[in-house]
Amino acid sequence: MLYRNVVKPIFFKMDPEKAHHLTIDGMRRAARVPGALSLLSGLYSVQETPDLAMELWGLHFPNMIGLAAGLDKNGEAVPGFSSIGFGFVEVGTVTPLSQEGNDLPRLFRLPEDLGLINRMGFNNKGAKAMAHQLSQLNKRTIPVAVNIGKNKNTPNEEAESDYRKCIRTLYSHGDFFVVNISSPNTPGLRSLQHGEDLRKLLLAVNDELSQQQASAGGAGKPVLVKIAPDLTAEELEGITETIVQSGVSGIIASNTTLSREGLRNANARETGGLSGRPLFMKSTETVRSIYRQTKGAIPIIGSGGIFTAQDAYDKVKAGASMIELYSALIYHGPHIVKEIHSGLRELLKRDGFTHISQAIGKDA
Repeated sequence: MLYRNVVKPIFFKMDPEKAHHLTIDGMRRAARVPGALSLLSGLYSVQETPDLAMELWGLHFPNMIGLAAGLDKNGEAVPGFSSIGFGFVEVGTVTPLSQEGNDLPRLFRLPEDLGLINRMGFNNKGAKAMAHQLSQLNKRTIPVAVNIGKNKNTPNEEAESDYRKCIRTLYSHGDFFVVNISSPNTPGLRSLQHGEDLRKLLLAVNDELSQQQASAGGAGKPVLVKIAPDLTAEELEGITETIVQSGVSGIIASNTTLSREGLRNANARETGGLSGRPLFMKSTETVRSIYRQTKGAIPIIGSGGIFTAQDAYDKVKAGASMIELYSALIYHGPHIVKEIHSGLRELLKRDGFTHISQAIGKDA
């Protein structure tokens, strides 16, 4: 494989964040080079098949494998990522105003663990810059989700204003929205997941979406909530109940973890959120708990530690309607989407299912 034998060894000798920026810049530039997107598509695209295509929230997903937020923070490389097989992409996290994020270094690889630790701190160019980037797209070939957050200096008591501003600025540019209240790298953000703070925030988000729909016309746009994996059973039950009562469209489970259990790499001592393979069991159990509590009434996107088709299938059988990748793309390259897509089809065939929806929650 070109990535695994040539590109990855070069990237892994570089500082992780520099490699990240090089990747995004390359994918962004590909859209401007005649024939480059066609080349990417020829190498990595996935043909739509009836068994893995999904219809959710009034949107059509060519397949149920998405790109998680955090890679394309500013929505600069959507055409590139749309060309390598994903069924949807999630851009962001974006905040109303641009911000530098936390001090360098802030991104660390854990190769022995197939993990990443980041303490980026919502570094991004701001909502207006993302709106400009997304407005340049001639046509979205797959749904685009916009992950929104609050600026670091905005106190929690005023957080709903930041989420409203993001929706207001980006409403016409996203197909659905994701409320990020679970990153461990913005001080105090995770407290917005609980109790009255969560209820008020989701009430404000839904109100802003309704206002924008009334102004723009057309069907309303879905909004999902991204939650942390580091919750007690009681906390998760309360958060899930609040989310369901709010009437939002779905849940993403989960964000990164603060746990360091079982890690071998020396970078395990670094602070920040851990993603990748070590997150798999924790995030999958979060999916399972939500599915059981809601009896499958609210769609879940499973995210965390998916590296193989079996991993994706386990997420689905735990209760996920769709799944997202991030770390697997870093470690295994763009061909991973095609590998997971092909493997999922085989697993469905083995178990006598004709569509992925038939497997949702089977192990919950």
